[in-house]
Amino acid sequence: MSRRSPLRRAAFLGAATVAATVAAVALTGGGPAQAAAANLSATFAQTSVWTGGYGGEYTIANRGDAASTGWTVEFDLPAGSSVSSSWSSVKTQSGQHYKFTNAGFNGTVKPGATASFGFNVAGAGVPAACTINGASCAGGGPVTTTPTTPTTTTTTPPPTTTTTPPPSGDTVNVSTAAQLQAALATAVPGQAIKLAAGTYRGSFVTTKAGTAAKPITLSGPTGAILINDGPSGDAPDCPVPTAGWDSGYGLWLSGAPYWNLTGFTVQEAKKGIVVDNSPHTTIDGVNVNHVDEEAVHFRRSSADSVLKNSTITYTGLVQPGYGEGVYLGSANSNWACHGNSGGVDRGDRIQVLDNRIGPFIAAEPIDVKEGTTGGLIRGNTFDGRGISGENSADSWIDVKGIGYTIENNTGTFAPPGVFANGYENHNTSTSPSFDNGCGNVWRNNKSDLGGVGAYAIKISSVSKCAANPNVVYASNTVTNATSGLTNITVTP
Repeated sequence: MSRRSPLRRAAFLGAATVAATVAAVALTGGGPAQAAAANLSATFAQTSVWTGGYGGEYTIANRGDAASTGWTVEFDLPAGSSVSSSWSSVKTQSGQHYKFTNAGFNGTVKPGATASFGFNVAGAGVPAACTINGASCAGGGPVTTTPTTPTTTTTTPPPTTTTTPPPSGDTVNVSTAAQLQAALATAVPGQAIKLAAGTYRGSFVTTKAGTAAKPITLSGPTGAILINDGPSGDAPDCPVPTAGWDSGYGLWLSGAPYWNLTGFTVQEAKKGIVVDNSPHTTIDGVNVNHVDEEAVHFRRSSADSVLKNSTITYTGLVQPGYGEGVYLGSANSNWACHGNSGGVDRGDRIQVLDNRIGPFIAAEPIDVKEGTTGGLIRGNTFDGRGISGENSADSWIDVKGIGYTIENNTGTFAPPGVFANGYENHNTSTSPSFDNGCGNVWRNNKSDLGGVGAYAIKISSVSKCAANPNVVYASNTVTNATSGLTNITVTP
C-alpha cells in the first residue's frame, strides 16, 4: 500500500492543472453475465505547463468487480510534439505513436483502486486517438476477467521452509526491490550490484563501506527506477538508519564510503540521493527527478566525492524552499546533527562536473554551505526556469563555502520563476569561526539572465573577505543582465 501523503500527491500533480481531457473506457467482454470483470477508465490531465512543454498524467481507475491484470495505453501526438521523459510505465514509440505499458508494480488495479503514469511533453500537442488495452478510450472494449471455476479441494503436504542465502560474488544481478535491499545490506568491498531495467519500490539504504582499492558499485540503465513512497514510522532526532523508520530517501548511503553509483534513475521520493558520512562517493550519469525536497545531498562530511554527467529536474515538489538540485554540506543550524567533524559538516573538495541541472529546480541548482572548502563546480548547464524564490532561492548557485572554483558553466533563465542574480555569494557567521564565502574564483562562465537578473556574479561582502578575496575574472560573460557582469572589480 502506498504511503504517499495527500500533500505529496497534490504537489506531484501540480498547481497549474488545466482542463483535463477525459478518456473513459467502458470495458465489456463475453462469458457469463455473472462473471466478475474489470471496468477500466483512463483519464488524461495536464499536471503542469511551462514555456515549450507540459507535464501529463493518465490515471487508470477500475470501476468493475474484478482486478485487471495489466494495462496498455496508446496515443498519438501531433507533429512538433514529443514525449521527452516518462515514469511509472514502460514506453515504446513508433513515430508519433506512443505506447505505455504498466510497470511491474502498477499493473494490477483492484476494484475501486487506481494506478497512474506520467510523462513530460516537449511541445503543446495533447494526446489523441487514445486506446487502452486495444479499445478506444472513447468507447467499450475487451476486459480482463476472473472466470468462475468450480471449487476443488485438494490435500497438499505442508510447505518446505527454505532460507534464501544473501547475494554474493563479485557481481550481483538484481531485478526486484527485495533483491536490491538484500544486496545493499550485504555488500562487500569490490562488489558490483547491477540493476535490471524496471521499477524498484521501497526503502533503499546501505551502511556497508567499500575501500579505495575495492569500491562498491551500484549501476543500472536509466530505466532502472528507484522510488520510495515513505517516510513512515517514528523518526529519530537526527536522521540515521533506524529500525521501523523509513526516511523516504530514494537512495541513502550512511557511513558507506567508496561507492560508485552509475546510470540509474531516482524519482518520487522525499529526497533523491543522500550521502551521509560517506566520503569518496562517485555519482555518475544518474537521473534524479520529481522529488519532494533536494535531489542530491552530500552531507555529514562526505568529502572528496564527485557528481558528474547527471541530470536533475523537478525538485521541491512539496517544499520548494528545500528543493535544491545539489546540496553540499549543511547549514550551520543543522551542525548539531550533521557536524561530525569538530562540530562542522566538512563536505570538502567535492566536485560537481558536467551535469544538466534544471529546469524546475525549486531552490538553487547548487547550494554550497558554510564550513565546506576547496570544491570544484565545472562544466554544468543550469536552466533556471522554475526557481521558486522561497527560502532566498533566486540564483543558480549560492556560495557560502570557502575556496571554490566555479568555471566553464553555462546558465540561462526564463520565466516562470524568481531570479535575482546568476551566482550569489554570502558570508555566514559560524562557530567555530571560518572565512565563509571567501576565496572563491569564477572564470569562463557564460550567463544569460533573461532580462531579469541583475548581476551574473553578485558578491555580497568585500570587506569580510579582505584577507581572502573572491575573484571574478574577465573571461566570464553575461547577456541580458539588468546591471552587468559583477558588482566588484573584475580581474583581467
